[in-house]
Amino acid sequence: MSELFILQNQEKLFLGKQNNWVDGRDLNAVYKSPHKDEAINQMFEASSKDYRQRIKVVSCVPNEKGLPVIDPEIMPEPLPKPGKDLFDNTVEIAAVSDDGAVAAETETGSPEV
Repeated sequence: MSELFILQNQEKLFLGKQNNWVDGRDLNAVYKSPHKDEAINQMFEASSKDYRQRIKVVSCVPNEKGLPVIDPEIMPEPLPKPGKDLFDNTVEIAAVSDDGAVAAETETGSPEV
């Protein structure tokens, strides 16, 4: 293999093997093809599912493991990893009662003093 073809959208994200958009940090998750015509067909399918996508075919050289070596200049900002911070959407609400006491409530409604 002398070159691989990958797909990139207007937000600089790469098409993944699961037809999702990934940031390219995990090279195993990136869709790649040694044939340009297969990459063009995949580009057509991906843009048919979401017409707002502006996808281009990018040529890369493979590394020793056969994974694409992506030019750092075309890499997007890393996507946030799903974890505790991403799912922690607790909101605290401060309430002042008539006697001036301040109580805080979380999203679940349990009072904290």
